[in-house]
Amino acid sequence: MKCNFMKIRTITTGICLQSPIEEKSITQAAEFNQQAKAFFEHLGYEVQTTRIATNSWAEYLPVLSATEIVKKIQGLEQICHNLNISFFSIGCVSNLEQISVIPEIIKNTSVIYCSSNIGDVDAGIQFENARESAKVIKRISEETEDGFGNFRFCAGANCRPGIPFFPISCHEGNSSFAIGLECGDLVMAAFSQSQNLPEAEANFKRILEDKLSQVEVIAEKISDKFKIEYRGIDSSLAPSLDKTASIAFSYEALGIGKFGNQGTLAISAMITRVLKSLSVKLCGYSGLMLPVCEDAGLAQRANEKTYNLTNLLLYSAVCGCGLDTVPVAGNITIETLEAILIDMAALAIKLDKPLSARLFPILGKKEGEMTAFNSPYLVDCKIFKVE
Repeated sequence: MKCNFMKIRTITTGICLQSPIEEKSITQAAEFNQQAKAFFEHLGYEVQTTRIATNSWAEYLPVLSATEIVKKIQGLEQICHNLNISFFSIGCVSNLEQISVIPEIIKNTSVIYCSSNIGDVDAGIQFENARESAKVIKRISEETEDGFGNFRFCAGANCRPGIPFFPISCHEGNSSFAIGLECGDLVMAAFSQSQNLPEAEANFKRILEDKLSQVEVIAEKISDKFKIEYRGIDSSLAPSLDKTASIAFSYEALGIGKFGNQGTLAISAMITRVLKSLSVKLCGYSGLMLPVCEDAGLAQRANEKTYNLTNLLLYSAVCGCGLDTVPVAGNITIETLEAILIDMAALAIKLDKPLSARLFPILGKKEGEMTAFNSPYLVDCKIFKVE
């Protein structure tokens, strides 16, 4: 049975570790992921990835030297390799010393993802953390091949545990799982048959309610069968390298111009309004993602300069996850990276919403030059001007 217009981007299982060598817990999570994947696939769904997220590694690797931390996490990664786990998040840290170790973690691993916390509503902007996170981004860009290590790190503000998308994903509490979707084709389906914005909103909500309710029924059956808590669906529109499912080109199906032109903000707000109003159990961002190098249309319009980094921040005010996979010049300063991060954090705190920043300084490249990623997850585009 084929399920039209629906892809499962990720089944993410969250577990709490007391030490990095709890192979039994990790094995159980990996086995559950494969069982859940098979369950969905049997019913006609495409499941692109399965992932595991833990509580903050600060909780199971306290009071160790940087060298010891890296060695322990390399041991954790070996467990992942043994179990064919390709996506493993060790959660978020808020301590300056721990944030400073992240470049060493990233360059000495290949499937480990992590994040830093640079602020929340209660504490405000953590300026020192933002500064240290800027240093992390810069170092990773210089110390990993083509700077691609920054694919596995982001700085987050106001991000709570339970987001199934990486690299921000972090877990707390009992073991549970959540679903992340790739719904770009649903937007295209809804918008291409609509004459105006109100009609597009109604069509989009109708289609999403139908498709996501079907996913939820299956997820609840999986929860009952395998006795693990179902945390919900992150309804965020994950991007697509397929032009026919591009978020940017979906906007343009409404006929009001190219993505980035006037009207883009209103469409972004409408999409997010629908994503947050669905009757299924929601978790995570549940908003619009605009990851430049993970969406063919976004990359193409970036090349045409129909939008810029400031526009992306503006759209974040009414939509999803912040600044994601944005390529910038390799000679960007730590001060400029820090300024971008605190702008993002200020927005997240003011609006009480989760935002994150995953930035790609490209060593040896300048504004306007093309990236040259060698990755199945990214599309190349011109490097953004940072003013």
